[in-house]
Amino acid sequence: MTDDWRERLRGSGYRLTPQRELILSAVEELGHATPDEVLAKVREQSSAVNVSTVYRTLEVLEELGLVRHAHLSDRAPTYHSVTDHEHFHLVCRNCRRITSVDPGVITPLSDRLRDEHAFVVDVGHLTVFGQCTDCERPAHADHPPGTPPGTHAHPEEPHTHA
Repeated sequence: MTDDWRERLRGSGYRLTPQRELILSAVEELGHATPDEVLAKVREQSSAVNVSTVYRTLEVLEELGLVRHAHLSDRAPTYHSVTDHEHFHLVCRNCRRITSVDPGVITPLSDRLRDEHAFVVDVGHLTVFGQCTDCERPAHADHPPGTPPGTHAHPEEPHTHA
């Protein structure tokens, strides 16, 4: 985390508070996190921060371009630092695996949307839902015990970058 964010905060009329510093540090450390996950991380260092402070601070940090959010499921938005490389997300509706993908993958689509519809894609907020190839595979006879037919044992995998 550089001092640049402190200058941006002050330059926009916001005070630099310990709570804001803790919240931004938590987002950067967690990678992708909901406000509740950020709160839990911050509370490891300070019990004085509440959930409304986290939400308000995340809004300010996003307004200043220091964090971005994406909707990766039907739960609360997930925030990440802009110091991460720009990416969009693929979310498997079955196993909930999240994969970060380089925006260059959709350049042909982005270009076409711009040219044909005068529309510029905000890749940082883009989430594509579908089914991963592991979940798409048909069930086999050697199905793990305790797994209903038509499904498979597929543990939720950590967030990966493609």
